Amino acid sequence: MSEVITADGLRKSFKARGKLVEAVRGVSFAVTNGEIFGFLGPNGAGKTTTLRMLTTLLPIDAGAASVAGLDVATAPARVRERIGYVSQLGGADNLATGRENLMLQGRLYGGDRAQVAARVEQVLELLDLDSFADRMVKTYSGGQRRRLDIALGIVHEPEVLFLDEPTTGLDPQNRANLWRHVRALRDRGVTVFLTTHYLEEADALCDRVMIIDDGTIVSEGTPRELKRDVVGDSIVLRVGDEDGALERASTLLEQASFVRSTVPGDDGSLRCYVDDGPVALPELLRSLDAAKITLKSISLSEPTLDDVFLAKTGHSLRDSGPEGGAG
Repeated sequence: MSEVITADGLRKSFKARGKLVEAVRGVSFAVTNGEIFGFLGPNGAGKTTTLRMLTTLLPIDAGAASVAGLDVATAPARVRERIGYVSQLGGADNLATGRENLMLQGRLYGGDRAQVAARVEQVLELLDLDSFADRMVKTYSGGQRRRLDIALGIVHEPEVLFLDEPTTGLDPQNRANLWRHVRALRDRGVTVFLTTHYLEEADALCDRVMIIDDGTIVSEGTPRELKRDVVGDSIVLRVGDEDGALERASTLLEQASFVRSTVPGDDGSLRCYVDDGPVALPELLRSLDAAKITLKSISLSEPTLDDVFLAKTGHSLRDSGPEGGAG
């Protein structure tokens, strides 16, 4: 399949409190036509900064990028004609109806009234907005408003849709509903590039995922490939509060033949990666008992994207808050 987004060595820095902060440090990747590509990372990792460079909202300090076959730096106006962009905050006018917002957006992109009106009807039906399209936006629920934001991003029929944290603030039911609509867009041939800090969103929705931390790419692949890369199962344990217990347990299990690796959690836990959890679990319990290390809790699970993130970066994505600012 053809590549619709490419980035080669993208860099972006900002001045903060008199210091130069590198937000994006040499990011390279490619997105193929018709896929949902997820950009996963914690607050401040560089997700939104990268997205803003790709959508021409921030100048590129170094490196190059192309979207829909156009160079982002040299043809920004033409890039904007071919993309849709939905920010974290949205852009609908609260005092206008959903239909009026969509009509205005379509006209701003150069469509005549009849063409835009027909397209608006299609988008309203596609995103289940037609039953309340003539109500003022200020009366919409959070899920309804977010679907309208996406409708505004696609009413001009873009080749690529950029979604920045599309489900932040939505409850699980509305989040799952929005996922269904995003998949429908992909099935219609729209390439979707989204940033997210929700592990389950990246796992359930994205065809491929790229993990970014501290401005650099740490891993890329399908969710299944990334989890397979961790290898095996994970055992999470908490030991007693006696001095040095966690360090003793970590040293002991790192040397055990049935443990591939250990990673201390930010919350005082210890995560062990093993080939076969049910086989390794009793061995682990015997080792801790022989060393007289008190065990407070233990759990066994298959790898998740958080396991991938923890293994690649040394900290858990679940401990991070929502993306904000120039992250």
